[in-house]
Amino acid sequence: MSVSKVTRNFQVTIPAGVREALHIKVGAFVDFVVQKGQVILKPKTLIDEDQLWFWTKEWQEGEKEVEGSKKKEKSLSFKNVQDMKTHFEK
Repeated sequence: MSVSKVTRNFQVTIPAGVREALHIKVGAFVDFVVQKGQVILKPKTLIDEDQLWFWTKEWQEGEKEVEGSKKKEKSLSFKNVQDMKTHFEK
């Protein structure tokens, strides 16, 4: 069990063991969730708005398909951009 003291500015030091287990570094963001009278601390990654497209469900499914193809040593090739778009829209 790790214990930390709340300071006069309501700051708390995250014990070293917890930081190491969660891979929390200086400058990292954390999310606090209150559940049933307890606080859950979760490491949080912030994404710039102009990079959100990469994390959409559709884009990630395409990434998984490409990775799967690479693992099977299979590559995709297309005659033109429209053929590629048609393939990935399916």
